[in-house]
Formats: sequence, C-alpha cells, structure tokens
Amino acid sequence: MNTFRILPFLLALVPVCAQAEPASPPAKPEAAKPATKPEAAAAQKPLLPNQQAFLNLPEERRKEFGKQLGEAQRLFQQKRIFETFDALDKADAVFPDSPESLNMRGACYVEIRNFDKASATFNKALLLSPENPSINFNIAEVLFVTKKWQESHDLFIKIFQDLPKDNQALSRLVEFKILLCKKKLGLKDDAVALAKKYGLDDDSPYYCFAQAAIAYDDKDLVKAEEWLARASRIFTNPEVLAPWQDTLVEFGYIKSFYGGELKEE
Repeated sequence: MNTFRILPFLLALVPVCAQAEPASPPAKPEAAKPATKPEAAAAQKPLLPNQQAFLNLPEERRKEFGKQLGEAQRLFQQKRIFETFDALDKADAVFPDSPESLNMRGACYVEIRNFDKASATFNKALLLSPENPSINFNIAEVLFVTKKWQESHDLFIKIFQDLPKDNQALSRLVEFKILLCKKKLGLKDDAVALAKKYGLDDDSPYYCFAQAAIAYDDKDLVKAEEWLARASRIFTNPEVLAPWQDTLVEFGYIKSFYGGELKEE
C-alpha cells in the first residue's frame, strides 16, 4: 500500500471549532491605528451560509461538534481510519454542513484508496467553502495520484497562485508537483527550467528533489539516489522530507516504503 499525503487541516477552512473554545484573554491595549483597506475588507467579509448556521446553534451543540471533530483529527493522525469515520459521523449528527468534517472524511477515503469517494467528498466540501486552498490541494492530489496529469497541473497552478506568499513550504511542494505534471505532459523544457528555479541555498528540499527527478528521467539512478541522500543530510527532520518522498512514490519514480507501487496507465 502506498503512502499518500493529504491535508485534512492544512489551512483554516471555516473556524467553527474555535467558536466552541473559550475566548483568549484580551491583549494589552495599544494605540488605535486605522485599518488598511485589506483589513477593513476582511473585517466586513460576510459569513458563508454554513458558518452562520453553525453560529446559530446553541453553545452546547457547538462545543459537542468541536469535541467530536477534535477526536476525529486525533484518530486520523494515528491512522485509525475507521474510528475516525465513527467520530465524523457523531460530528455530522450535530452539524452536517461542515467543510472541515467533509475534508477529513475525504482524507479517510484516500487512506483506504477509495479515490472516487474521496474526490466526491472533497468537491462537496468545496461547495461549502469555495476557493479553499486546503480542499483544492486535496482535490489536486487525488487527480495527481490517479494520473490525471492535465487536470492536476491546472489545479496546482491555481493553488500556487492563490497561496499566501509566506507559505513557502507548501508553495515549493506544489511547484514540484507542477514540475512532475509537466514532465508527464511532454513539457520537458518547461520542467527542466522549473527544476533550476531554486538552488541548494533554498529553505526547502525542492532543488534536491527536482534534480533527482531529472536524473530519474535520464535513467541515472545513482545520481538520483545521491540527490535524495543529499536532501536527507540537509533536512534531517523526517516530517519535512515525507511529503516529497511520498510524491516520488505517487509519481512512480521510487517504490513505496510499504511495498508495491501504483501502476502506470
């Protein structure tokens, strides 16, 4: 069975859980300053219908929802997938229109390799939280792992354009997936150019993994392994490298650490 990195709570979808938490103590008063135009626009941004519906629930039900969703997240992180489904069922019984719950349910379907249900569930979540980068990323990941290269490429491009500039870790990973999609689409020159976009001094494994991908295409397995080994020496935290390694597994360059690999179309 392959690993498959999914993002159940990459970015705040709809912060309904926070509504059930006690408010933080007020910060020390500071001199008032006028809000900038973006800040003012954000403050006036209307709630989505499902957000307003959640706020209309009694406080006890909001707390119960937060409790069950938190339990589902804990179980998911422990890979206790079927128990996660049970916790999500309990959360949905309190409030059924939560994009967070649907996003995590989709992630559970991914874990059991039911990509059709995962895709349908992520798309349902997106209807409740349009343009959400976390949900869009998961949809693109399903397209990537099921080898729908053009659709995956186009959605990853959109995600990259919409990501906050300070989210470098995810931005680099998305660009790496774009690079791999370009290779499958026959855009070799574009892929090679993208592989050179960052250097070894970058604060991500992008350069090492991009060079490894180029080496794999050139059938130079020794050089590819050298680049991956260099990445491991530079980035010693396994959690940093895991999504990059998973991407190579999904793409088919290396075998899954669990044995086996996805077959080519």
